[in-house]
Amino acid sequence: MSSYYLLKTEPSEYSFADLQRDKATVWDGVHNPVALRNLGAMKPGDKLILYETGDRRTAVGTATVVSADASNPKNPAVKIQAGHLLAKPVTLDQIKSNKLFADSPLVRIGRLSVVPLTAPQYKFLTGD
Repeated sequence: MSSYYLLKTEPSEYSFADLQRDKATVWDGVHNPVALRNLGAMKPGDKLILYETGDRRTAVGTATVVSADASNPKNPAVKIQAGHLLAKPVTLDQIKSNKLFADSPLVRIGRLSVVPLTAPQYKFLTGD
């Protein structure tokens, strides 16, 4: 059974378009202990939402975990593969106004860069 996560990225550093171009990448640059724990919990097949921060503040695309090695908890090696652009990007304001996210770390802990999602939250973001 898959788990779901949202990954935040600054588009000027690495955007969803960059991931689509590269097709896959190792997700790194995470420093927050809670975000590292979330990254380390990922397993191959987990489903991801990429969220661009900065001026956009929008969920923009999907990805999938290809491989994960959490043997070093301070630097888990998680390779992700690009999915598809969301048909309709979801803004932070739309997320905050949806009761599905009332208790979500995405809303409560704004600086957290790797956020677990529930299946209904993932479904809302993807529009599926």
